[in-house]
Amino acid sequence: MDKANFIKSVTVERFKCFDSFAIDGLKRVNLISGKNNIGKTALMEVCYLAQSTQNSRDFFHSLLVLELSRNPLVEFEIVEDSNSFDFKFEDTKIVINKIPKYIDIFSKDNLYTKPEKDYNRGIKEITQFYNGKNRALNLKNKQFISMNTIRAKFMAECIDEIKLQDNEDALNAILKELFNIKKIDVIKNQVMVKKEKDFILLNEFGDGIKHLLNIVLALYLNHKNTIYLDEIDNGIHYSLFDSLWEIIFKLSKENSVQVFATTHSKECIESYNRVSTKVKDDDITYIKMTKDKNGMIKAVLRDNKLLKNSLEQHRELRG
Repeated sequence: MDKANFIKSVTVERFKCFDSFAIDGLKRVNLISGKNNIGKTALMEVCYLAQSTQNSRDFFHSLLVLELSRNPLVEFEIVEDSNSFDFKFEDTKIVINKIPKYIDIFSKDNLYTKPEKDYNRGIKEITQFYNGKNRALNLKNKQFISMNTIRAKFMAECIDEIKLQDNEDALNAILKELFNIKKIDVIKNQVMVKKEKDFILLNEFGDGIKHLLNIVLALYLNHKNTIYLDEIDNGIHYSLFDSLWEIIFKLSKENSVQVFATTHSKECIESYNRVSTKVKDDDITYIKMTKDKNGMIKAVLRDNKLLKNSLEQHRELRG
């Protein structure tokens, strides 16, 4: 994906909390905020499903990725007369950049009655996964990132890919600046970091560091693609927000990565605006999710200048 193929507009009907929703004017780096349960994450899910789904099997795998990103321990039951994952498939319509995306896959008739090979395989693998019979289910997702996607084995695979891309020195430079970590490596199948003279297991550090590392890895490993950062500030100390946004603006531009992120933190929003102004990056938009007087979800977009004015006037930007 290059800039010409970035998601610029989204229209969705009858999907989760969206009855009828449209947004236009999306940029390279998009920060989404609003009250709880207003549709921040759902907007990213719509884009992710549309981009990652080519057939019914992909569709179920993508749903599983999304579910595990929210709660890695969630249990659910798949039955023919229910909507697994609390998704409502009937008559769902998704349009990205004015192009309809896989509407037939979202049809309930298609999903539940047609004996498609991909559908049957997807149902079987997901059922096995939740019954504990197939923990090796291939879910190498590097796009939808949350605190719950922190998995040591997967992170080790990502670091190996970074080394193959010859980006190891650049990654270590970022870690040194942020955490005074000299080096990160995979040793005896364990992710380890070197601070002074000795290597230490990454698992001995807090989730905030691992979450930030996940974000950096995603930026490197999704060249010309899109990444989705759910609750981007989760576990990360506010003193690191500026450094985080500097990394995101720099790497997303260098690697042609489109970024969607959600937050409910005022400090994170302020940092987003402060850093984008500092680096003179105008390819950004701030999205406030809200409801109109009829209870319909809508999006209010602000460019960098409008966001700065709103912050200076102490307007409530989080819904």
